[in-house]
Amino acid sequence: MNDLEEVATLLAKPEPSAEAAARSRHRLQQRTRAGRARRRVGWFVPGAALVAAGAAAAVVFATGAHTNGGAPVTGKEVLLMAAVSAERTPQGSGTYWHVTRQWSKADIPPMESWTRRDGKRWTKGEPGNPPDVVVPAWNTLHLKGANVSFEDLEGLPTDPEALKAWIAERKGNENDMSASEIRGNPTLTLLTLITELPAPAEVRSAAFRALAATPGVENAGAVEGGQQLRFPDPDGGKKGIELVVDPEKARVTRANLVLAGDGGVAWSDKFISVSTEWTDQLPSVKKS
Repeated sequence: MNDLEEVATLLAKPEPSAEAAARSRHRLQQRTRAGRARRRVGWFVPGAALVAAGAAAAVVFATGAHTNGGAPVTGKEVLLMAAVSAERTPQGSGTYWHVTRQWSKADIPPMESWTRRDGKRWTKGEPGNPPDVVVPAWNTLHLKGANVSFEDLEGLPTDPEALKAWIAERKGNENDMSASEIRGNPTLTLLTLITELPAPAEVRSAAFRALAATPGVENAGAVEGGQQLRFPDPDGGKKGIELVVDPEKARVTRANLVLAGDGGVAWSDKFISVSTEWTDQLPSVKKS
């Protein structure tokens, strides 16, 4: 375990010890001094946040930074930082879970969905929808080929290994699953949890930590919206999976695929922007 992983593990705990806090603060201060000497920004932990034992510690990742004490920040470290941020990000509230997917081509309208806690769902811009109209959807949220409710998501394991075990055991409709999901590979299911589903903060954190252990994950560097990560395609695709992760907000901001909450998967040669939010507003719905 390197220093940054140790800090991530430390900060994920509600009450770090005074000794561990002081040790981590000292290491980070040394790196901060080295980073200033190079005129480059790396990882930064406010010292005051780690002074008192038991105090809630805070950590900030400079999205545009490429360095970890002079060395490139790895994909694993970016995901661990996102895990820390996810655990400390309020869940939010609202009547509808609103997801917007914007393709890079201007002539393709955004795809949007609004899902209520009882599972009822409305969409706009999805294949088969009338142009610029919000319509009721026949399907609801899916995870690994099966319906999933808000309550199901709230009950998921918050330990990375337990979460992967739960995914491996989950049974769904194989027609709505990839070959890797059928084999029990958790990668695409974990990505769905951090990308579009309204998973609780602790579950999102566990998913980021589980993904950090994925063999072959790489960081291609800072881009607009965060750090560009690359994963080997668990289904054997040559291009692989590419995500832009904002580790401060623990959000996937762009991706070269859509892992939709209704079970659909779509690939793109260019990035697709993804945004999620809670809202109390549902646009006017087309009357049937």
